[in-house]
Amino acid sequence: MVAAERKRMAPKDGARLSDKGPRKPRARRNNESNRREELLRVCARLFREKGFDGTTIRDISAAAGMHSGSPFYHFKTKQEMLAAVMEQGLTEGLRRTEAVMALALPPERKLERLIRVHLGTILEDGNDFIPVLLYDWRSLDAAGRRRIVAVKDRYDALWQGLIDELARKGLVAGDAKLARLLLLGAVNWAGQWYRPGDRLTLDEIAAGAVRVFLRGVDVAKMGATRSPPRLAGEGQGGRRSALRASGAPSPTLPRKPGRE
Repeated sequence: MVAAERKRMAPKDGARLSDKGPRKPRARRNNESNRREELLRVCARLFREKGFDGTTIRDISAAAGMHSGSPFYHFKTKQEMLAAVMEQGLTEGLRRTEAVMALALPPERKLERLIRVHLGTILEDGNDFIPVLLYDWRSLDAAGRRRIVAVKDRYDALWQGLIDELARKGLVAGDAKLARLLLLGAVNWAGQWYRPGDRLTLDEIAAGAVRVFLRGVDVAKMGATRSPPRLAGEGQGGRRSALRASGAPSPTLPRKPGRE
């Protein structure tokens, strides 16, 4: 009789209990992943503001709302945090760059889009990852550098492919690899002088860079009646005049020097 009572009270659908079982571990993994991503954002912001050497684990823990040793649950060392921040920035930059390369645009306009996307990864709010790569590269240990170079090489290869295409069209003179290095160096330096709300928007800077780099080519005169679709994750950057009308003077550098 006891056995019959147990059989009667048992759930008819045994799968219902098995469905509930895995949910807790999966939810726990999701929470841990979200917590790790949040911790990476905190690390990126602090490394950018204070530098890698100037940021302590206590600083990171306090900013993330954690106990002092909790970050080591997600990362073994502070060096690993630095490498993860740089890798995160490069991976996101690579995703956006691949999206631009997939657009059905002439190479001149693709270059403008690439420059605009790259400016966004350096200068838009919340994008602290690539600036950490630019300013704290020498703080990485040998293992961290090998890890980051593997991703950076893929990023550079996409840029180099486009520069090579422009060179074949006669729009880039001289050594194409040197041209890529000089262009990216100039764009990265915008982090030193750009101020949000200044007289140039990020869109205008990108268009102006193309005119300078491609010896006067004006993408606004290439027959496009409207800008290509904005990529997912790309900020507005103050589209004040949306690639100035033809005949506008080429932008010059703002006067304000130095980092924020």
